[in-house]
Amino acid sequence: MESIIELRHLKTLLALEETGSVSLAAKRVFLTQSALSHQIRALENYYETPLFERKSTPLRFTPAGERLLQLARDLLPQVAAAERDMAQIIEGEAGELRLAVECHTCFDWLMPAMGEFRPLWPQVELDIVSGFQADPVGLLLQHRADLAIVSEAAPQAGIAYQPLFAYGMVGICAKDHPLAAKAVWEAEDFAGETLITYPVPDDMLDLLRKVLLPKGINPPRRHSELTIAIIQLVASRRGIAALPYWTVMPYLEKGYVISRQITPNGLQSELYAAMRAEDAGKTYLENFCQIVRERSFADLPGLSVLEL
Repeated sequence: MESIIELRHLKTLLALEETGSVSLAAKRVFLTQSALSHQIRALENYYETPLFERKSTPLRFTPAGERLLQLARDLLPQVAAAERDMAQIIEGEAGELRLAVECHTCFDWLMPAMGEFRPLWPQVELDIVSGFQADPVGLLLQHRADLAIVSEAAPQAGIAYQPLFAYGMVGICAKDHPLAAKAVWEAEDFAGETLITYPVPDDMLDLLRKVLLPKGINPPRRHSELTIAIIQLVASRRGIAALPYWTVMPYLEKGYVISRQITPNGLQSELYAAMRAEDAGKTYLENFCQIVRERSFADLPGLSVLEL
């Protein structure tokens, strides 16, 4: 019997399971919400049964939906493994993947992704270029790195980009700080406050680049290399900070600090993978980016799909 089921259907079902939401799943698989709904309806019409309960939150699969979901869990990893094997047969298994990072908080998700990548590509030499890098794209052009994690996809000759994900930034302060009374912080709320940041240029800090400097606000700074040190300084009322939500969530749960939204629309940051354009077709580089996206969406709260 010829089957109506396609790989795209299985990917959609997995996205629905992982996100618990039709709208979020659509973003995960780069479809409009109506296109994703059309896919599901086509399957339901074919089998004449619903695959999940429409009004449940989070989304709950029916027994028929669970059976197709199990097929997706079983089959899609085998397809991915076969594609890796084909790439290694055609392109060769060996390679080099030296990572340069400009993001202090990247290691929260980078290390698990590297751990998943290594056994899949054992002949690819995987390493991190030592230390925080202020110009990781320059290292690509000097052939001192092979992939760079950057916050902007600035057009540059010889460089190609892949979107990784977008994430929310939150303001944090001590529980007894005056700004704790405000649910949303505006740019003006940072004036006169000591801003605790990583020791990087202003154009690498989205709070300054996107929110404060356009309003002419340039608060005094205090710097720290370590996230935990920033949290401790904030908790002791030495200043306020803006950090990724996933980074501060454990400290929020313990009550060390509190978080607040920055601007009515929120402050969103982005991460991209940059590589030399001549290397953009290398399967192991593409696979590494895919693993980063999948692991990050599975492990980190508050992410959203990012497109170029």
